[in-house]
Amino acid sequence: MSTPAYLTMEEVVARYRGQVSEGTLRNWRTMRIGPSYIKIGKAVLYPVSELDRWDKSNLVVCRPSRSLSLEECAPAC
Repeated sequence: MSTPAYLTMEEVVARYRGQVSEGTLRNWRTMRIGPSYIKIGKAVLYPVSELDRWDKSNLVVCRPSRSLSLEECAPAC
């Protein structure tokens, strides 16, 4: 089974495990924020490639801890 190129709003909500609602997606579209989408007639579709890009743009990168690294901790853990 291949991955679809576009997701519906319901599928986007499922992708984000319900943490983003359909109402939020509608509000974001109105304000022109959030992931890019395509509108064909009344259908709103989200390209998976754009969702992936949006995910990366919202990635929070943490700095390494000053404590022991995993390799140093492995024998003691």
